[in-house]
Amino acid sequence: MSVATERTTFESLNPATGEVVAEHPIHDEQAVRDAIERARKATAWWRELGWTERRTRLLNFKGALTRNLNRMAELIHQETGKPLQDAQLETVMAISHLDWAARNAQKVLGQRTVFPGLMSINQKCLLEYQPLGVVGVIGPWNYPIFTPMGSIGYALAAGNAVVFKPSEFTPGVGVLLAEIFDTAVPEQPVLQTVTGLGPTGAALAGAGTDKIAFTGSTRTAKRVMAACAEHLTPMVAECGGKDAFIVDADADLDAAADAALWGAMANAGQTCIGVERVYVVDSVYDAFLGKVSEKARELRPGFDREAAYGPITMPGQLDIIERHIKDALEKGGTAVVGGADSVRRPYVEPVVLADVPDDSAAVCEETFGPTITVHRVADLDEAVRKANDTSYGLAGTIFSGSRARAVEAARRLRGGMTSINAFAAFAMVGALPFGGVGESGFGRIHGADGLREFARSKAVTRQRFALPTNLVSFSRTEKDMERVLRLVAMVHAKRHK
Repeated sequence: MSVATERTTFESLNPATGEVVAEHPIHDEQAVRDAIERARKATAWWRELGWTERRTRLLNFKGALTRNLNRMAELIHQETGKPLQDAQLETVMAISHLDWAARNAQKVLGQRTVFPGLMSINQKCLLEYQPLGVVGVIGPWNYPIFTPMGSIGYALAAGNAVVFKPSEFTPGVGVLLAEIFDTAVPEQPVLQTVTGLGPTGAALAGAGTDKIAFTGSTRTAKRVMAACAEHLTPMVAECGGKDAFIVDADADLDAAADAALWGAMANAGQTCIGVERVYVVDSVYDAFLGKVSEKARELRPGFDREAAYGPITMPGQLDIIERHIKDALEKGGTAVVGGADSVRRPYVEPVVLADVPDDSAAVCEETFGPTITVHRVADLDEAVRKANDTSYGLAGTIFSGSRARAVEAARRLRGGMTSINAFAAFAMVGALPFGGVGESGFGRIHGADGLREFARSKAVTRQRFALPTNLVSFSRTEKDMERVLRLVAMVHAKRHK
């Protein structure tokens, strides 16, 4: 269900045209608390349904979302400005993850027995993962259904109720998502959407939910953490990145150039796992730079169906993109494609920068625009070192003709995910976790780890029979301890090589 209208409203705008897409209520602190209270009652019902019934309802939700795929994609297109096909692909990915969460929740979280070990051989040990209760999800604007579904779908599958606060730039997507859910689960408000500006999100973070799942900037994540700290509310944070793309000497350069360009320019570069830095081994640097530059010159931003990507959704980001380009050029970088005049509000034309110093803003800070810096390195080891020289740690990409060398380098890249010979292939795989380290955040969505993120472990032991010696009793004797110590020495004291 979508929460009732409050006293004041705000407009969502099409960033490409400036036209009003819709008007939405600003939910204040009391409205948020009311939504959480409804969710607390709903979560008891949702939990009692059990695994099979929840799975059926979530699969029905998936079906309803699939039937409304084009409607959802059109709304994403209007609120973000991204091409319709990109919006359709995003919705398909969200559907895929919802399906995985629904089908695998019981297998990952359901009750199972655990071997007790020799010292507790008389105990029957049970382990299960129980729902947290009410999960607050604060979503982003750049992928307004795919990214929050990584929290919403997995939290619901784990047995929680969800209160979703979408970005103020894409509120309609959140409202529509809750409406579609209502058609599949009409009995209780298990998924609610609250809309508003920053204070609405702050109210949700500070309202004492059982967990907050946040996606957004590192700066905002710190504020959300501070609000959560008031109630010791745990949090999963998926923040920004400064992701690197590495090209080895024996890489397929055509495929690498195509993937790097998509990773950097798709969605106007407004992707947390997007390519921002490219490190190319010296022997293929010139050839790669030529290929990626040639492809970049063919791209055109716009709102029409033929445009490669759309506008910058958040107007304030244009200033950051412009500053990064100018700083790179002032410090000696070269604009191989585009330049400072590529910022043509609300669009940014493709920008490829070379010879950019490592201390420039374009290399150190998240740009979040259709720009890349391309760097020459001596070998794969230097590429990994430079890729890791950042406070962020989200994702990365390696193109190489050597499987062994690529896998070894991928494991050394600091971050939660690495894709080899493809861009961000992990994002499509429901079974794989998604998340970062450092200023890219903590915790995981997607996969078994994502399901466990929204559950608490519960251990239960049941004594099957009494042992001859009870070590946790005041009737314990010295002979009892002597026997136990001999047994422990026999089992554990040997040296291992």
